Amino acid sequence: MGKTEIDKKDFRKGLGQVNEWKQMNMSERKFDFWTCGLAALTSFMMVGCGSKPLTMVVGTYTDDCASRGVYSYFFDQEKGVLVTGKGEDRFAEAPGAVGLAEIRNPSYLTLSADGRYVYAVREVADSTASAATMSLDRKTGAMQLIGNELTDGKDPCYISTNGKVVMTANYSSGNVTEFPVGDDGALKPHDFLYRTGLGGPDSTRQNLPHAHCALFNAAGTELYVSEFSADVVARYDVATRQCRRIQLPSDFGPRHIVLNDGEDKAYVIGELSGSIAVIDTESGRVVQTVCADTVNARGSADIHFSPDGRFLYASNRLQNDGIAIFKVNADGTLARIGYRNTGIHPRNFNITPNGKFLLVACRDSGCIQIFKRNVRTGLLSDTGLTIVLDKPVCIVFD
Repeated sequence: MGKTEIDKKDFRKGLGQVNEWKQMNMSERKFDFWTCGLAALTSFMMVGCGSKPLTMVVGTYTDDCASRGVYSYFFDQEKGVLVTGKGEDRFAEAPGAVGLAEIRNPSYLTLSADGRYVYAVREVADSTASAATMSLDRKTGAMQLIGNELTDGKDPCYISTNGKVVMTANYSSGNVTEFPVGDDGALKPHDFLYRTGLGGPDSTRQNLPHAHCALFNAAGTELYVSEFSADVVARYDVATRQCRRIQLPSDFGPRHIVLNDGEDKAYVIGELSGSIAVIDTESGRVVQTVCADTVNARGSADIHFSPDGRFLYASNRLQNDGIAIFKVNADGTLARIGYRNTGIHPRNFNITPNGKFLLVACRDSGCIQIFKRNVRTGLLSDTGLTIVLDKPVCIVFD
């Protein structure tokens, strides 16, 4: 694709559309638009082009806001901008989006290995909580809901798959639901529930069982579950369902988990402690805890490696919102090297496969912020560019 030309008429039209949307949200939704950057920058983003773009899929909260479900975009990972057709605004509430699947509160997503299916939780605190399957056309970005199965658990907040089964971590009921995957990619009714426990000292936030993450290893043979209220990571053999429990420091509140490439280390972000625990997976021992949240906000959220595995990033919410940056030492321990403030409530973030950009879903700023990443140092710089979207909370790339 050649270089896209932007004439003045198109620019004024795009700027006018964004300003109209801005005014609607400022008056009706008390939307913090300025955290999302200038409208003119957003207009420039929407006409980017370059090498073959990534398909980017974004989950949102839909209650009491403009968002309507799961949105798809095309993103140029070389330039750090959206790629859309000329004047192509299909969804007024989501400038630049190319697809939409309407579903209530799809707060966490994962893709099938071939990128043809999107699995999403429907995060609600009643018996209608479910896991949805959507088909994804990777050429057009179009999505279609093809199935929905009840979780038998409240407030599912995490979803993952190994290709054979899909797991949801159900926060408010403290269980994990296992769904078989059919030949058509859709989920079948669940056939097993994993339970989590208690034991943490916080009488308000750890008084009931809570499950916050259910992560497969690369082979799909093991499942790591964060037992938020027990300060435990449970490691299951998927075939036998036998469990090995790894005890974390008291008042840790484990949230999300990542594994290094060799899978000899697991890294767990503590929502309550604001620290990262480094676990030796062979011994089950915590070999290091390192601080991600220096202000004790008790709201740490997400954690991801850079694609080359040399750096680790963790998001913090509630106070001093931002991304803590760590270098990964040769022995797998971490050294903190920086911090980058973000918009309000960075619940989730993701890094482009080429490692050049880090995108942050700022739930309460109503946008996805785009940071340029120095692949040599791991540090982040703000591009000033954003993707306008009400209550974005999950970003995945195909």
